[in-house]
Amino acid sequence: MRLARTGLALLLPLLAAPAWAIEVDGRIDPAEWQGAQHVTDFRVTQPQTGAAPAQPVEAWILSTPEGLAIAWRVRMPAGVPRSRQAVQRDFEAQVDRVNANIDFDGDGRVAYNFCISSTDGIADGVFTNENRFAGDWDGNWKHAVAEDADGWAAEALIPWYIAPMRAGADGKRKLKINLDRVIGATGERASWPAVAFANARFVSDFATIEVAQHSQSLLAVTPYVSGLYDDVGGDARFDGGADLFWKPNSRFQLSATLNPDFGQVESDQLVVNFSATETFFSDKRPFFTENQAFFDVPFGSLNNSNRLLYTRRVGGPADDGSGSGDVTAAIKLNGSAGGFNYGVFAATEADAAGRDFYALRGTRDFGAQGVGAMFTRVEHPFLDRDADVLEFDHRWTPNPKLAVRTTLVGSDVRQAGDDTRDSGGQVLVDYDHGNGWRQQAYALHLGDGLQLNDFGYLERNDFNYLRYQVAHRVTDLPQDSAYSAHDWRYAVSRRNNDHGVRIADAWAIDLFSDRRDGGNEFFEVAGFTPGHDDLVTRGNGVVDVPGKFYLYFERFTPRKGHWSTYWNARYAAEGLAGPARGAMSLDFNPTYFVNDNLSFYGELFAQHNPDWLLWCPQGGSPCAGQGGRDLLGSYRANQLQLNGGMQWIISAKQELRIKMETIALDAHALQGWELAANGEPRRVPDALNDFSLRNLGFQIRYRYELAPLSNLYIAYVRGGFGFRDQGQDVGGLLGDAFSLRDDEQLFVKLSYRFEL
Repeated sequence: MRLARTGLALLLPLLAAPAWAIEVDGRIDPAEWQGAQHVTDFRVTQPQTGAAPAQPVEAWILSTPEGLAIAWRVRMPAGVPRSRQAVQRDFEAQVDRVNANIDFDGDGRVAYNFCISSTDGIADGVFTNENRFAGDWDGNWKHAVAEDADGWAAEALIPWYIAPMRAGADGKRKLKINLDRVIGATGERASWPAVAFANARFVSDFATIEVAQHSQSLLAVTPYVSGLYDDVGGDARFDGGADLFWKPNSRFQLSATLNPDFGQVESDQLVVNFSATETFFSDKRPFFTENQAFFDVPFGSLNNSNRLLYTRRVGGPADDGSGSGDVTAAIKLNGSAGGFNYGVFAATEADAAGRDFYALRGTRDFGAQGVGAMFTRVEHPFLDRDADVLEFDHRWTPNPKLAVRTTLVGSDVRQAGDDTRDSGGQVLVDYDHGNGWRQQAYALHLGDGLQLNDFGYLERNDFNYLRYQVAHRVTDLPQDSAYSAHDWRYAVSRRNNDHGVRIADAWAIDLFSDRRDGGNEFFEVAGFTPGHDDLVTRGNGVVDVPGKFYLYFERFTPRKGHWSTYWNARYAAEGLAGPARGAMSLDFNPTYFVNDNLSFYGELFAQHNPDWLLWCPQGGSPCAGQGGRDLLGSYRANQLQLNGGMQWIISAKQELRIKMETIALDAHALQGWELAANGEPRRVPDALNDFSLRNLGFQIRYRYELAPLSNLYIAYVRGGFGFRDQGQDVGGLLGDAFSLRDDEQLFVKLSYRFEL
């Protein structure tokens, strides 16, 4: 009897305690959410007024053994327009939605984004470097939406294995979190706490909360099989591989891949690039996006593309020029121990021209300060080349107003017995004065011999850059104004290379405006002083260039009825003729919504450049002419691009996408230039020929979601490229582009994730 009473005494508290079981159905049951942190103090952050939102929103946060549960209740009574547009995963549409941004370690370094639309579409991604967002990462988490007359509600359950995270203390875990709600019809964003990703500090200003600590383990294997039939080559290829994900506890995570496949599932945008700067492409391969943010160390400029580890190098163009490298296997470890976070990355390619890639990174935070270091190595046996890079970074946030970030980098490259070493560094200082005013100073040094592009992405080396910026936000606009907020930025900068050559001084004025119709505008005017161009000749001399001038304007209008539009116009004077002869371009992108599930989009881009400057090595391509000597060529160029497509969300699990891109370019030779020893361009008569090109990319893709992160893809792909050493009208070129058929393929891929 005594044992029975004792058992009953133990059972009664358990019966009275919350069950911790959240049924993710979009209906917020008070009994399920008992004990949750209730959030009501949402403030308008877009426009960044800090006012209470006209349409209230509340949220709940609850730590459960199955994951971190979050719910939103969005009030949208009659009279407030609602968007019911269906969206695909990782959508960018302006629709009603909610977001949870979570820094699981609470150190301000990395935050994961979880977004749910009012039609239960989802998007996810990662914030690094405070406010740099990448949407390539996809996680497996639960979500649901329910709608009623007063608004709509969303629930999410984010498992603890979603990301590596440090151990808590005393059964508690400290997180940083930011929640928001966006109304699609107006673009208004209400957030808790009141921080905006447009600010220099975003992730580190999240609210710190303490939740019950739980841990989950997971072993997931995602095998794939694929088949490709090439109608041009008349052959078929079959392939297979697998991704593995293992997380035995919250502090350690392993990802591995065997024979990863990129295939024809995602296609890169068509680009015609004759500049000295490499085109940057994002990575969509699942292994290379899984918890890659830990290795995301930006360096080299304020441009978001520059970084020390660029995963598209793995499987990129092979060292023997035979095509893409064949990735055999790769492995990635992420974890924490003794207050340190660490990550290990390794990948290997097959064949004689294959490379081996390695990266090791560690971080440690000490309150207002944090340090990190990374080492990368790439071995190129075919080129007899080994490239090592060592990086150290430090961040200091002594108070809510000041943030200082410093990065030092050194490279050591050994090739065929030669050893090249050099270094670089950058410092970024942000100071927020309050009342909408902010200052920013940035200094960058890139040594002439600094080489980061074996594993990283750096637009250029041999560069010194100083920039100072003042920013001012205006939100107290009249209610009858078409605008709800303006963000002004004023900047001056200086550019030199590492040999003391003055490239240019510059100034710029930017204006970003939020409109009350939910759209936005951006305007920029900028000018460069006369100086020198040390890139256009690909290391074959420095060219004296006149001043440059830029004007740019863009406008986005969200969906109203059946239409949404985006367009931009640009004037850019960059050639040898000076600011009066610049390139003019117009880019117009309308989208027509047949209904909430089916839409068609188009894009027309037109550009006229009366003074396009190109480098012609020994008179060769693209501007063929007199051989035997290096030349610069001035061209009058016209370019047309006609793009379009369809997006059909057939059901919650099915999607059909059509995507077409065409490019036509005609370049008429105006003047050849020979470069004098002092950098002065000297005229060379009758040195160049006209040229033209056309390009086509076309894809029809069907996707069926079998289960989370498990898909069947069927894709038809066609494309081609044509080049002529003579001119042709761009209208005719554009028509000819549709006849290109260098590739015509049917691709099928099946992948299925097994969770053990």
